[in-house]
Amino acid sequence: MGRSVRTSPRGSGRALSEAYDTALLDLDGVVYAGGHAIAHAVDSLAAARAGGMRLAYVTNNALRTPDTVAGHLTELGIPTGADEVITSAQAVARLIADELPEGARVLVIGGEGLRVALRERGLLPVESADDDPAAVVQGYGGPELPWGRFAEACYAIARGVPWYASNTDLTIPGARGIAPGNGAAVEVVRIATGADPKVAGKPLPPMHRETILRTGARRPLVVGDRLDTDIEGAFNGDVDSLLVLTGVTDGARLLAAPPEHRPTYVDADLRGLLTGQPEVAGDAEGGFRCGGWTARAGDGRLDLDGDGAAEDGLRALCAAAWTAGGARGCALDSGKALARLGW
Repeated sequence: MGRSVRTSPRGSGRALSEAYDTALLDLDGVVYAGGHAIAHAVDSLAAARAGGMRLAYVTNNALRTPDTVAGHLTELGIPTGADEVITSAQAVARLIADELPEGARVLVIGGEGLRVALRERGLLPVESADDDPAAVVQGYGGPELPWGRFAEACYAIARGVPWYASNTDLTIPGARGIAPGNGAAVEVVRIATGADPKVAGKPLPPMHRETILRTGARRPLVVGDRLDTDIEGAFNGDVDSLLVLTGVTDGARLLAAPPEHRPTYVDADLRGLLTGQPEVAGDAEGGFRCGGWTARAGDGRLDLDGDGAAEDGLRALCAAAWTAGGARGCALDSGKALARLGW
């Protein structure tokens, strides 16, 4: 039997920090933005941890080591150990180690995070295609990564060396805006070689596997701001998810989401971990109610009536849109309905 299609956010009578044993938290857009903590993140995470929820930080950014990430979080007021940070560098290193013998040479196109992860798995990082590598691994190397590094990857791949990528996120957020991510760099090598890499990071299974192996989570909750990495990764791992509206996802994208991008829960920010989630209920006229709002799929558009918390209105709209969209994304006009909520 196939997986059922989600047509509404789910409610929860218990605080999410009580209903799940481990929060698997994305970083950019969830915990911090531009290096600074997002509003309510520090206090919410402290309260969730004090209540018994384990916290793990799961990032597709392969540049920084877990020690560096943990240090940054600790400076922000979120005490974190390196063992609580899981990176796509670790996921891709395990993927390579599963396929190559211990001590194999791996050509690194990226930063220190990749080198540390490879050594952890007993692999030897090298810098040149002439170092007889058994694999090429590519991860985000920061804005200063020299163009010549892509050439080294191409030389090795052209000789038949297998190619791996930590992740394929096309963009990465920064203090000045959106910059090219590792996915954009992967495309450079793909265009030049005609090859395709094996990819480890979110939303693909190797990253979820790495996260579960390292945390031992039994009832994990993925917490993220991106539909195409965090929420799709939870879908692929068959676990529940919480979308927070502090990052890149806006209301229109959420309402138009196909099934693999529909979160279990939706909330404004990380305070959603500390509360239950309201139920969305259908009515006899085909509408969907949450809080003081009622949403309906009308003639080519979504309609919203009522008043109350904006998040409740968005949850009601999600139910109307996802039900109308079924196994595909909803194409109904949501502009006026979202404008009532300030989106």
